[in-house]
Amino acid sequence: MTAHGVCWNTSPNPTTANSFTTDGTGTGTFVSALTGLTEDTTYYVRAYATNAVGTYYGNEVSFTTPVWECGNPIMDERDGQTYNTIQIGEQCWMAENLNVGIRIDGSSNQTNNGTIEKYCYDNLVGNCDVYGGLYQWDEMMGYLTQEGVQGICPENWHLPTDAEWTVLTNFLGGEGVVGGKLKETGTTHWQSPNTGATNSSGFTGLPGGRYVGGSYIVLGSYGHWWSSTDYSSYAWRRDMYYINGEVGRGDSNQSSGFSVRCVRD
Repeated sequence: MTAHGVCWNTSPNPTTANSFTTDGTGTGTFVSALTGLTEDTTYYVRAYATNAVGTYYGNEVSFTTPVWECGNPIMDERDGQTYNTIQIGEQCWMAENLNVGIRIDGSSNQTNNGTIEKYCYDNLVGNCDVYGGLYQWDEMMGYLTQEGVQGICPENWHLPTDAEWTVLTNFLGGEGVVGGKLKETGTTHWQSPNTGATNSSGFTGLPGGRYVGGSYIVLGSYGHWWSSTDYSSYAWRRDMYYINGEVGRGDSNQSSGFSVRCVRD
């Protein structure tokens, strides 16, 4: 036997012309992992085995994938990373900062080269593992300018607009008090005193700092998140602080590197 595995499709009688796995050679049992499935969809699956004579198929089985609900984790099919999610009002947000892409040094700009690039604070991958990547606005947007695009978010998610950030802060009581409801509690990541932090929303905002002019600053003190709404050569952002429970709204040059959260479509 030269190969075996399973094949699947949304129509009956799938073959290796459809999606399939390759799970070794020889006889005996094997385990297959199906990836890239769509929620609330019926799939048909058959085992197959290939030898010098041809390919043969086993009995067909079918199943329907469940409907995904906000509050469950998602897996980014691009790199296998998982992210927690949280329902806040009528919006579903990632409850972690995005961390997709290849790390590059802060001495270089992120470029439109077909590869998602990220900065890690102080050029340390471990900081991306904790705080997520820092992205220049154009890189985050996938070099498009229309607000609300998918950009570097996973499939079925998009980059929040300035208006969507405002919906979030208004739902939780307004910019003057909402920071505490959005920040992770304690001083493991936030600098003391991390004023007002309750994380009652479940958003778990982290102080990932920022990248500006080739330098990294304010890790532990400030968190900055892009919106997908531009303003000339600037774009709107949201800020959280270690010394108060507010959320700030401002605009920054698009060459700055900030954290990114995604919102469900």
